[in-house]
This record gives sequence, C-alpha cells and structure tokens, in this order.
Amino acid sequence: MARSASVPGEGSGPPPEDLVDEAATATTAKAVVDGHGIVTGWSEGARRLLGHRASEVIGRPASALLADGPPQEALSSLLTLPRWSGRATLLHRGGHALTVNLLAHLRQGGDGHEEWLLLTAVGRPEVSSDDDAFLRRSFTQSTCTTALYDTGLRLVRANADMERVIGLPEEAMYGLRVSEIVHHPQADRTEEAMRRALDTGERQDLQVSLQLAGHERPSVWNVSLAPVRDGDGRTQGVLLSAHDLTEQHVARQRLALLNEASLRIGSTLDLDRTAQELADVAVPRLADFVTVDLLPSIDDGDDPPAGSPHGPVRLRRVAHQSVLEGCPEAVVPNGTVAVYPDKSAAAECLAAGRPLIQRITGEAMADVLRQTPERGERMRRFGFHSVLAVPMRARGLTLGVATFSRHRNPEPFEQDDLLLGQEITDRAGLCIDNARRFTRERATSLTLQSSLLPQRLPEQSALDAASRYLPATTQAGVGGDWFDVIPLSGARVALVVGDVVGHGIQASATMGRLRTAVRTLADVDLPPDELLTHLDDLVSHLAAGADSTGDIGATCLYAVYDPVSRRCSLARAGHPVPALLTPDGQAEFLDVPSGLPLGLGGLPFEVLERELPVGSVLALYTDGLLEAGSRDIDDSMDMFLRILRTSDTSLEGTCDAVLRAMLPERPADDVALLVARTRALDTFHVASWDVPADTAAVAVARKNACRQLAEWGLDDCVFVTELVVSELVTNAIRHAEPPIELRLIYDRTLICEVSDGSTTAPHMRRARTYDEGGRGLLLVAQTCQGWGARHTTNGKVIWAEQTLPGV
Repeated sequence: MARSASVPGEGSGPPPEDLVDEAATATTAKAVVDGHGIVTGWSEGARRLLGHRASEVIGRPASALLADGPPQEALSSLLTLPRWSGRATLLHRGGHALTVNLLAHLRQGGDGHEEWLLLTAVGRPEVSSDDDAFLRRSFTQSTCTTALYDTGLRLVRANADMERVIGLPEEAMYGLRVSEIVHHPQADRTEEAMRRALDTGERQDLQVSLQLAGHERPSVWNVSLAPVRDGDGRTQGVLLSAHDLTEQHVARQRLALLNEASLRIGSTLDLDRTAQELADVAVPRLADFVTVDLLPSIDDGDDPPAGSPHGPVRLRRVAHQSVLEGCPEAVVPNGTVAVYPDKSAAAECLAAGRPLIQRITGEAMADVLRQTPERGERMRRFGFHSVLAVPMRARGLTLGVATFSRHRNPEPFEQDDLLLGQEITDRAGLCIDNARRFTRERATSLTLQSSLLPQRLPEQSALDAASRYLPATTQAGVGGDWFDVIPLSGARVALVVGDVVGHGIQASATMGRLRTAVRTLADVDLPPDELLTHLDDLVSHLAAGADSTGDIGATCLYAVYDPVSRRCSLARAGHPVPALLTPDGQAEFLDVPSGLPLGLGGLPFEVLERELPVGSVLALYTDGLLEAGSRDIDDSMDMFLRILRTSDTSLEGTCDAVLRAMLPERPADDVALLVARTRALDTFHVASWDVPADTAAVAVARKNACRQLAEWGLDDCVFVTELVVSELVTNAIRHAEPPIELRLIYDRTLICEVSDGSTTAPHMRRARTYDEGGRGLLLVAQTCQGWGARHTTNGKVIWAEQTLPGV
C-alpha cells in the first residue's frame, strides 16, 4: 500500500488519515496546508497531478505551487468561510501551468490548530456525465420513488420504485395523469401542486395520505414536485419524487397518543373517571371500542388478591368508549359485574399476566357465541376482527383488564399496538391504584370524622339549630373542620365551629381531640376567651409532641348564648367572623375581635357581647365556604349575607340554599356550616329573688321557691327543691359575700341557681360520722341530675338541675 512521504529526517509523525490509503485516493489530488500557509500533507494523487514528490513539497509554502499567486477573492473567502471552491492555476514540476477546479475545506488538525484540506480530481470519471444510457439507468434504478410528467401532467417516465409502489409497469401508466393512475382525492391535490410548480417555476412540497391499490394499509408520503427546465430555462415538465413516511407517521402518532395519555389520564383521584379517561384516549386512534373492567374486590377498599386470576373471572365494568355514538357494542353496563369465560381475551390475558392479541376467526367467533351468546352476537353484528387485551397492574397487584377492539379500522392489532396499549394501560393502572388508595384513606378519614362529629344536635330550649358538613372532593383529602352545639348550665348553650390545619386522618384525629377538649372546657363553664386560651395551650402542647415534619394548628369560634338575658358572648382564634340576621331582615358580619390561630399563643383573646333579639339567626362556618370557587372574598361575603336575607324561613332550607349557591360541584376544601335561631325564656319560666346575708332568709327562700313551683304545677319537685335551696343559700350566706340571689328556671329541667359575690368555688367532701356539716353538697349531688359552679364578672353561680316528673 502506497503512503505519502514525509520530509526526511524531520520526524513529522504519521500523515493525516485522509492521505494514508493512496490506492483508494490516487484519483484525487489532496494536500494539507496549515494556518501559516505551509504544506503539511501531500497525497499520491497530488504527485500524479503536479509531479512533485512529498519530500519536495512538505514544509514549504503552498504559494510556491501557484502559477499566478492566490487570487484576491480567494484570500478574502478563506478568511471567513469554512469552505472555498474555484479555479486555480498550479505549477507542474515540469514547469508548465495547469488550471484545475479546486475545493478547500477548513478543519481542525491533530494538534488542535486550523488547517486546510485541498482537493481536485485527477483524470476523468470512467462514465461521462453526458452518457444518456447511464443517466437513464440511474433514474430507473433509483431507490427514491420518482416519475417524470410533461407540461400536460402526463407521465413520461417512471422508475422501478414507482412501478413497485403503484403496482403497475411504466407502460400501463405512460401518458396518464396522476388522478387517472391513482383514484383518490389526494391525487387531485397532487395535480394542483404540479400545476403550481409549472406556473410559478417553484418547487412544491406536500404530504398525502392514501390507500394504494395492492397495499394492506393506508400510507403517508412526502411528495416533492420540481419543475424541469431545458438549457434555455423553459419548463418542460415536472419531476415527482415521493418518500414513504408511513413508519415515521405511525411512530409520531404513537408518541402523540402517549403524550396525550400522560396529560389526560389521572387528572383526578376518582377511580371511575380515571378508567374513563383511558377509554377516551384510546378511541379512535388505537381502537374502535374500549372497555375497562376491574376486579370487584377493589370496590371493597381492600387490596386485590396476589397473583393472576385463573379460569372464569368476575369483573366490574367501570368504563367503555366507542367510535359509534352511544357505545352500541357494549353488552355490560357501567357498574355491572359480569363473568368472563376462561377462553375470553380478558380471562386469558389475566391468567397469563401479559397482553395478548386475538384474531376473531370463525372458530373463535363460534366459541364466543357458545359461551356468551349476547356478547358474541354484538361482536358479529359490528364485525369485530381483532382484540387486544392488556392486564392492568400496579405495584405488583392485578387490578383488572383493558380490552381494545377493532371493527371499523380494518388493520389487525400488531406488536407495536400491543406495546402502545400496554404503555397507556400501565399508566392508567398506576393512576387507578393511586385513586383506589386515596379512596380507601378518604373513606377511613370520613368514617373517623363522622364518628367524631355530632350525630345529631342535642335538645335544648335556647335556640333552634341546623348544620351541614361537606367534605372536600379533591386530592387534598378529608380535612379537620368541625362544629358542635353544647348545652350549658342555666339553659345556656355554646356554639362551636373550628378548622384544623391540613387534611387526612391526622387532621381528623386532631379535630377529634380538640372537639373533646372544647366539650370538657365547656363543662367547666369557662367564658369564651378563657376557653380559647386553654385550647391554645393544648394545641401548643400537641404541636410540641408531634412529628417535626407536620404542623398542628387550628382556628376556632366559640359563642355562648343565654336565653334568659338574650345576650351572646363570642370570641375567635383566627376564625372567620360569624354572620347575624336579625328579625327585621338586617344582615351583617359581627365584628368579633380577631385572635391568633390556636397554637401560636402569646396574645389574649377578646370577647364581643351582643344582645340578640328573639328570632335572630346566627351563622357560623369554616373558611372553605367563602373561599370556594373563583370569587373574590368580598363578593363571597356579600353573597352569603344576601342568601341569609332571602332564603327559606326554615334553618334546613337556609343551609341548603347557602351550599347550593356558594359551593362548586367539587369543593376544594371541607365546609362546616352551623345556623341557629335564638329563642328566649320569658318571665313565666324564670323567677328570681334577692337574698339577705342572714341565715333567717333561708326559710323565706324556701317558701318563695315552693310557691313558684306550685304556680308552675311542679309539686312533685318541692321536696328536692327545698333541700337544694336550703343548702345552696345557706352556703352562700355562711361562706360567700353579697349580693346573693336565688333564681329558678323552668326549662326542660328545673334549674336552681344561687349567685354571690365571692369567687371561691365550693367543693363536695364526704363528712365524717360525728361532723355537724359537710353533707349538703353530697345530698344535692345525689338528688339532682347535676350540679356545678361557674364564674361571673362579679362572683360565681352555684347551680343544680332536677329532672322533671314524667320526662
């Protein structure tokens, strides 16, 4: 093998790779010139062209090889372009000039510096460019689908690949137009583009999709139409070149379908909706009819059995879609459980644990008709010919099966379709499993929350109440909203609405703890501001002991209404203000002083005192009510007041009207709503007397109480009431400070209250055998339904409740 010589003794290293194989490159003269204009490479072809040996040229200036020096235009081009071509006059070793066509490439050499590769042909090709026979053979044997048409759009020549594609020899197509050779609307489009190419003299490109005779499936072509001109520039015809893009087109369609599936499937955590999204995506681009069936055990919230089911399998239809309106192919309605025989595509793919394709042959159709006549009849009526069944799996569990069928698309399913079907089914399976897990956790949270919320509102006389709780339907899960109605002493009642930060089981559990704490603190008869202070401390303790990754916080509104004084005391911890509708139709939001949310601590809570006319409606709610939808918060507040003014007179109707008007179909947050209409206990049901700080007043107090009981018709309560009045009044006279007052309240129970000016609370103790006192409160506790004490701004109140006869 000949190699280019290097300069003797210079140790210049091996020559460039493109100068090594001289046997293959002897017909091309090559030289390499560095950035300084010095020749660094010389090929055998260059020696044959100019007669100089490599040792005579390498290391010397390249300009010495030019007869007239480099032209100025060449020098300017070499400074700016990566490639140059033109004619150059070179000096032969024999001394004569030789003009050649020279091509120069700028490249990076082995040492990292730029250099030029110069090339020119040595001698002429064996076949001349004007050899007509050679050109005709090249046209005919070209792998590009090509045809030549005259100015009348009649075929003049067609190469072998055009004959193969059309399925006709050139002789059969000669002199015919495209629309006559191919009977398809796309042929008319092609002829219109050919006319534009002739009229404008510009190349036309278009993409056509058509079903060619003799081809099993439609094909997609990129067609290029170039005008053909003679030496004088006159247009003589049109050259049609077509490239088959079917494979690329199908691949792009599959990628587009996968992309759409990734965007559309799993948009929610609703199991049935996710299954329907799978069916919708696959029709019509993958199948004409799609069904999605899941194992019935998924509906129970449990994990499906491990492994693959075998034999006849029971499946629940959750979704189907068709290219035909109304899905007339469907035999099983959505939500229905059906049995699939062991030879059905669904049962076979589940048993095998992998996707499979079934061709609906005559024998297969007979089996279907025999096992499931109705299903077989539908398949025969609509012409099912190919079925692809894909098991739906996620995290190693089998969830169900997706079945893709074709009856309008004549193409049977192939391996690529199987891979595509498996890809989108796997994605849907993962989304459905997420939805299944979310549904199970949400159901658990709802069950927990439902058990912690009031099952029914307690009976009391202070007010009428109605409530609504609506859990969120989004991916956030169940929240920690709660409400409560708590009867208090003295016929009073407490209204509570709260909202725990976060969602899920943790929020529900925290809600339950806070609701229990509120009821416990309410039993102590703490005023609203003190109750919230204790609740704030509790939340801080809960947060200190919680996982560091999760925050515990809550908001709360606590209100106490007294039907005797018709006064309402309210305090809030970061919670939305309540709304009030008075009997005259005026609606407003109460300006309850704002406190920090529970768990932040540090600042005291303040109380708003407000006297409420009888029949006033007080509305307490959580923030999910006003923040639902896209409305501004001020617009939501105005709407809320408007609904309160115009809604039904019943509290139940008011709750329904509020939720219906203000919440979207799928609220993003939990909503709790508590609506109460105030009542009042009139003077007939309440009697009170001032008691002097004298033990002689005890007997007078007993007489007053007995006389009032007789007026109420409660003679059966006289004995116990005398005992209670004697004990409570005596204790107040002996151990407390004036003013002392005795009050009887005739409500669902008989309530006896003694108030005094002391803040010292009594306590019950067990007297010893020879003690002269200490048994009074023990007797009160044993004879009454309940007793207790509550502090007021000026002292305290000791109370005792008796069950009324016949109640």
